[in-house]
Amino acid sequence: MGCITKHYLNEFSILGVWKIEEDLDTLLSLVDLDNDEKKKYKGFSSTSRKLEFLSVRALLAELIGKEAGIVYNKNNKPFLKDGSRFISISHSHKLTAILLSTNEKVGIDLEYMSSNIAAFAFKFLNRKEKVTKEHDDRKYHLYLHWCAKEALYKICDKEGISIRNNLTIEPFEVKESGEIKGQVHTNKINESFDLYYSKYDNYAIVWTKKNYEVR
Repeated sequence: MGCITKHYLNEFSILGVWKIEEDLDTLLSLVDLDNDEKKKYKGFSSTSRKLEFLSVRALLAELIGKEAGIVYNKNNKPFLKDGSRFISISHSHKLTAILLSTNEKVGIDLEYMSSNIAAFAFKFLNRKEKVTKEHDDRKYHLYLHWCAKEALYKICDKEGISIRNNLTIEPFEVKESGEIKGQVHTNKINESFDLYYSKYDNYAIVWTKKNYEVR
């Protein structure tokens, strides 16, 4: 299927989602890998990991052109080679998502809602956070909390952040799509963030973008 959404959030930012339905040869035909990327690609043992890797490059090419390249720092955080935009990447099951912005830091996370997330929710929820007791909405609500915290973790790009203790999602009513408020409190960061969420099939997607300074 390829790119299923290419959404310009404003004149500076773009969000894209790719549904992986192609085989390896088809995806390879859509990208131009440099020598480092070819080496990295060949190092993957599983087909699923190769498909993820290629889908990221195919989606990036769809969003801003085949000449765009990705590099990673020691913490495996992605950057564009030319430094022209901030980038955040997420993939789960058959979807890959990329958020790009020329003037704001970004964070995005998507999750395929397959597991019994309630069984380990205590690992990422804190006492300030509230989750609906409605059975039909609870799983989605929990996944939105998890995705929101992952998006915050990515935008802050800081080692040592506790997802449970340093990140708080303010109470919100769960809907098909909407806005969430999130807080990040550490000894270096004290910031509020606006996050946006939506549901696609059985996936939860949350993203955020903001100019902020680490204090």
